[in-house]
Amino acid sequence: MDITDIPDDAYAGEESPPDIDELESPESLLKSGPIRERVLNVVTGLRTPTKVSDIADLADCDTETARDYLEWFDEMGMVHRHDGRPVRYERNDAYFQWRRIDRIREDYSTQEIVETLSDTLEQIEDYREQFDANDPNGVSLLEASRDISTEDAWEALSEWKTLERRAALLDAARRDHPASGSTTGHIDA
Repeated sequence: MDITDIPDDAYAGEESPPDIDELESPESLLKSGPIRERVLNVVTGLRTPTKVSDIADLADCDTETARDYLEWFDEMGMVHRHDGRPVRYERNDAYFQWRRIDRIREDYSTQEIVETLSDTLEQIEDYREQFDANDPNGVSLLEASRDISTEDAWEALSEWKTLERRAALLDAARRDHPASGSTTGHIDA
């Protein structure tokens, strides 16, 4: 069982589903909590340069407060500042990738990283053989749907892309992960 699977006994079917009206709305969940966290939540979703006033609206705070946090996030490297009128900010993907790699290094041993990378590369190789391609972007969903259902092809190609990203992160963590008590070195997976 995968850790994301729901155990068979988790829902017996006898219980009634939750009353959606009694649950907190996603809007209220996003608008509660410290302002810094709300601004950070907005920042993590920015894919294009966005005005400070728009970020403040999304974080439900005033513009000056958002500006202060955004300047701080810029100093930390979390966002890119685009000067001009108006000033705009966007998420710095390199920062968040570095954080992911750093988190992998903190949470897993070198051996665990290498083993997981090896398993991931095996899964990628299986997809390469299945679709007779080196990259999921080189596979036409239309052509893949001739052999399997469109949904199954879409799911397989999506998983393949995820595995490619995972392998890149694990390899980056592996290359720069020092063994305990030693200097940084390379480990062949």
